[in-house]
Amino acid sequence: MAGVLIVSELLRAAVNWVRDVQSELLRDYISFLIHQKSIDADLAFYESADFYDHLHRARDEAGYRPVALLENLGSLLQNGITLLAMGAVLVPFGLWLPAALLLSTLPALYVVLRDALRRHEWRVRSTPHERRAWYYDWLMTTGQTAAELRLFGLGNLFRDSYQKLRRRLRTEQIELARRRGLAELGAAAAGLAVTGGSMAWMIWRALGGGVTLGDLALFYQAFNQGQRLMRSLLDQVGQIYYNSLFLGNLFEFLDLQSRIEGRAASRVSVCPRTVKEREGGRTDISLIPEVRFEGVSFRYPGANVPVLRDFDLVVPARRITAVVGPNGSGKSTLIKLICRLYDPDAGSVRWEGVDLRQLDLDVLRRSITVLFQQPVRYNDTVHDNIGFGDVGRIVLSDEIRAAARAAGADGPVARLPGGYETLLGKSFRSGAELSVGEWQRIALARAFLRQAPILLLDEPTSSMDSWAEADWLERLRVHAEGRTVLIITHRFTTAMQADTIHVMAEGRIRESGSHAELVARGGLYADSWHRQTARDSSWATVGD
Repeated sequence: MAGVLIVSELLRAAVNWVRDVQSELLRDYISFLIHQKSIDADLAFYESADFYDHLHRARDEAGYRPVALLENLGSLLQNGITLLAMGAVLVPFGLWLPAALLLSTLPALYVVLRDALRRHEWRVRSTPHERRAWYYDWLMTTGQTAAELRLFGLGNLFRDSYQKLRRRLRTEQIELARRRGLAELGAAAAGLAVTGGSMAWMIWRALGGGVTLGDLALFYQAFNQGQRLMRSLLDQVGQIYYNSLFLGNLFEFLDLQSRIEGRAASRVSVCPRTVKEREGGRTDISLIPEVRFEGVSFRYPGANVPVLRDFDLVVPARRITAVVGPNGSGKSTLIKLICRLYDPDAGSVRWEGVDLRQLDLDVLRRSITVLFQQPVRYNDTVHDNIGFGDVGRIVLSDEIRAAARAAGADGPVARLPGGYETLLGKSFRSGAELSVGEWQRIALARAFLRQAPILLLDEPTSSMDSWAEADWLERLRVHAEGRTVLIITHRFTTAMQADTIHVMAEGRIRESGSHAELVARGGLYADSWHRQTARDSSWATVGD
């Protein structure tokens, strides 16, 4: 007995250890699959509410559903073995008794499976409301919105909206629980009827001398234990069914197919005549490409109006090209198409005459460096914030500092307590916050770090003051020398640095030329230029 007790304790400890290891490995593996799919998914997916619903269900339940499924399967096997033993005890009293035991639990099986399906359907149906509640929670608890919530008094509004959604979700869940309780009560009544009939039959046999009182007690214990096992078994079947429905959600998410095909579909392994791979993952830019838009039409997924219509544009090699125009004219879309974050609906974007869709996607993107209109503020050190621009190789500290100087970020960095090792952002302890313009210069340094033949800048000076902008514009020509540069901007002072300026409106190029040529032409550019200079002059007069 002592040996059995010792072995039992050792097995219990081993089982707990295996369960913990198994759950951690499985949780991390499922998270890896979700993260990998999120990384590989087309940018278009992130503009779809349906994608976010799939992602929410997959991510929200990935931490415990697979683990629960494994534990349910283990308990099902364990209880199944015990149930077989109980059935063997009942068989000598009558072959029909195990069948009666099974029959008494069939209503409960139906209730369990039906409830699992209803809860799953409710989960799918309520996902948008759960995400909206999560969004309100985020608004009330993040530092990014704290100032506006206090200034405009939005806190109580969002709190009440959150409570309203939670009340709706809670009411629906309680209703599901009520319906399940009533159904379980009916199933239990049916099971009791079968149990009562079986007991009456056994008592009648005992009164007739067919079985002893000991047999009757044994039957009662075995039948009751069998019913408890069956109910436990059915609960586990229901949990397995419900958790397997989650796996359906997970696999739906993992099966989302990207339209932007990469290396497997590429017919050209590297960009022809323009890109050669050197050791260390760096790109040889001795040959600089021309980028050409030919008859491009494009509409964002779910949008009714095209952004570009039969669009033509040449971004010449080794030149700085600027595109200006009103908001919504499609300027930033050009950068997304060059990076193949989207593919055009019609026409083509060509790199030295080759359609981008024929190029290796990884090599193409390594040959481009970008400053997006809303760059990411990474809560990491200054060194890593800049170094993220070229993670394919070992970046030297001197290169980080050179990129910071080129972007005009060296001044703000010098004022930080830890210099380039200072943690940025307030999400973690000891982090330092920067101004919007200083964050933009850090992002510019990140873009400048990658020595790519194409440099794409979307509103590079939008958050800079006039002094910082003037300082940066002096550096631009030096850093951009020998590259193909495309600048998207609203600022004429920035556009004036370009060799060619294109004026864009309603998805097409309306005017092209140098600053002086466009002003002399008297078109859209000149009209906007004169209005801006007149406004600046009037403000100067008021100041005097």
